[in-house]
Amino acid sequence: QVQLVESGGGLVQTGGSLRLSCVHSGRLFSNYDMGWFRQAPGKEREFVASITRSGEYTYYSDSVKGRFTISRDNAKNAVGLQMNNLKPEDTAVYYCAARRWDTNEFLYWGRGTQVTVSS
Repeated sequence: QVQLVESGGGLVQTGGSLRLSCVHSGRLFSNYDMGWFRQAPGKEREFVASITRSGEYTYYSDSVKGRFTISRDNAKNAVGLQMNNLKPEDTAVYYCAARRWDTNEFLYWGRGTQVTVSS
């Protein structure tokens, strides 16, 4: 069964940077689109960024465009999220997710990693 494990969360000051990483346990990582989502206390989970199987296409929410960069390394079964110029509103639990090539929804989720940006 596919398992996703996030790491790299922590506490950072406004304007700082942080890099998240997600490791996929499956043997066919290249069959999955990968994405990052986040959820702040009292709010619904929201989309942050995604990347297609080959890394050819990337997508970002308007709130993070120009500040966050998603990437993947299929040889390492890993997806990263480089977060620059962090703002207090970026504070949330960040989740890694995977979507199989033959589906339209992200069905596999990690347990999340906390990102806190101080004001």
